[in-house]
Amino acid sequence: MQEIWLKRAISVILIGAAIAGIVWFAWPQPVAVDLATASSGPMEVSVEEEAKTRVRHIYTVSAPVAGKVLRISQPGESHETSHHIGDQLTAGETIVAVMQPMAPNFLDVRSREELQAAVGATEAAVKLAEAEVRRIEAALEFSRDDLKRAQTLARTDTISAKALDKAKLDVATNEAALASMKAQADVRRSERAMANARLIDPASATAPENPGCCIQIRTPVTGRVLRIIQESEASVAAGAPLIDIGDPLDLEVVAELLSTDAVQVKAGAPVRIDGWGGPPVRGRVTRVDPAGFVKVSALGIEEQRVRTVIDFIDPPAAWSQLGHEFRVIVHVAIWSSENVLTVPVSALFRKGDDWAVFGLKDGRAHTIVVQIGHRNNRQAEVISGLAAGEKVVLHPSDRVKDGVAVSERESG
Repeated sequence: MQEIWLKRAISVILIGAAIAGIVWFAWPQPVAVDLATASSGPMEVSVEEEAKTRVRHIYTVSAPVAGKVLRISQPGESHETSHHIGDQLTAGETIVAVMQPMAPNFLDVRSREELQAAVGATEAAVKLAEAEVRRIEAALEFSRDDLKRAQTLARTDTISAKALDKAKLDVATNEAALASMKAQADVRRSERAMANARLIDPASATAPENPGCCIQIRTPVTGRVLRIIQESEASVAAGAPLIDIGDPLDLEVVAELLSTDAVQVKAGAPVRIDGWGGPPVRGRVTRVDPAGFVKVSALGIEEQRVRTVIDFIDPPAAWSQLGHEFRVIVHVAIWSSENVLTVPVSALFRKGDDWAVFGLKDGRAHTIVVQIGHRNNRQAEVISGLAAGEKVVLHPSDRVKDGVAVSERESG
């Protein structure tokens, strides 16, 4: 009998343990969640955007006349007319470029024939003028002899005073005609020289030997070479840009903000500048342009952008490694407060038209409708619905519902 009762007892115990195990496994387990605490403290709402640095005042040195500019940057050489990006320049002293006259243009067959015909015409004109000079010289010589005879006869009153005056007039007229014709002969010789000059081609043209024929362009300001636009030797037109000069320590930041963000930015707003490879530095908005422009994004979307100019507040030692057109990230503050109640944005979810969070009470989740004010990408301002110190569920999944038991997930 005892063995029978013992076997029954063992069976009951085993059945009870199996039922307890089934109940334990079937019993709902608390959902593991991440928790955060609603707390009071400082909060800032900012606009974040990529931006570029730029030298505030850039001076572009241009060619004053059309001509051939010599190579500005010469590898392996260092002299007063050779410069590289970053070189220091002194206003009025440093020569940044040297220009020479351009070589003549090539002549096509028709142009050459026309110019050779023009040379022949000028040769004939010169001969004609020289022949006319000789004719007038002969006439002048005759009129001078005639005047001498008239003067001799006038002393004996053989001829009238009018005849003497006529002889003097002939001499003066021929002298004037000779001077005029000599001048015309000089004009014809100059025209011949011009026609011959037009026949010079690039192959026969030689580089100027007189240094005074060239133009030395000096820098108008003290600064550093930012960009060499015309690096190699080339023929350029008047006004062609050659080199950009500026002061790398005279930097500002230009951000192209969306127009919907730019309307919230005010001049004087504080800015945090980072993402450039160094520690964050402080800045201040100096100007928001009154006009926008269309910019196509990387996704091909047309966006209305507004340029916003930012000055550095920190001393140059904090950002001296930045240069012209370096990429940075700007965080422009549009609202801030020293003491507001906040919760992480990841705790919020929509409940109808309202915002809500899952609070924690007696180990179970319950929905709390909250009123949200300002918000950034990390925190949201809570106007009502929560008190400081209350715990909320972060990233609530579809398993978290009203009344569901929850437990804080162990870190690590």
